Amino acid sequence: MTVVEPTLEVEHALFAEGAPVVIGCDEVGRGAIAGVVAVGVCAIVPGGEAPPAGLRDSKLLSPAKREHLAPLVREWAAAVAVGEAEPGEVDAHGIVAALGLAARRGLIALHESGIDVGASTVLLDGSHDWLTPALRTPPSIRVRPKADRDCASVAAASVVAKVHRDALMVADAGLWPHFGWEGNKGYGSAAHLAAVAAHGPSPRHRVTWLRLPAATGGARDVTV
Repeated sequence: MTVVEPTLEVEHALFAEGAPVVIGCDEVGRGAIAGVVAVGVCAIVPGGEAPPAGLRDSKLLSPAKREHLAPLVREWAAAVAVGEAEPGEVDAHGIVAALGLAARRGLIALHESGIDVGASTVLLDGSHDWLTPALRTPPSIRVRPKADRDCASVAAASVVAKVHRDALMVADAGLWPHFGWEGNKGYGSAAHLAAVAAHGPSPRHRVTWLRLPAATGGARDVTV
């Protein structure tokens, strides 16, 4: 399979249109049944250096490669942040609204680091703008399918968010060892679902995503 290398072609086109900053934005943990949903935001400015060698969408990288790249991304970008929404917020508001909450928190962190978020253009992976409803005065937002594959700023955001969230799940695995989060990172593997059926959900589970076991003792399933 040919691996597509992300470039700055789209970001440079946005700079040419007048954007002073481009913020790549991507989420991780959307389909998990436990843990936060995290949104990475990576701000770049015109005239910067080429992205780190080997940068890819986080899903195309090994854990070791992601760990290697994350600090390089932080050195390369003008600023990077990760926003989170808690499992209880996913339960209370739904996953799309929780994504918006997480992204807004990430953008606030960029603003606090000195990035003019209001003047920026946000490059959002996917085909649906779930970000605008979460912001009082949204900046310019561009959605692009496969932006995490094709656009370096978005790939960088995905790597930083993935490393951040994985570290949270490994830390939580020490508190709730039944669920194997150090391996499944909160996603609904067969072993994870069996552990929920045996021990019940933890405070870190998205309980609205769990179906109760059948009277026959069938394993729990997830709604995605």
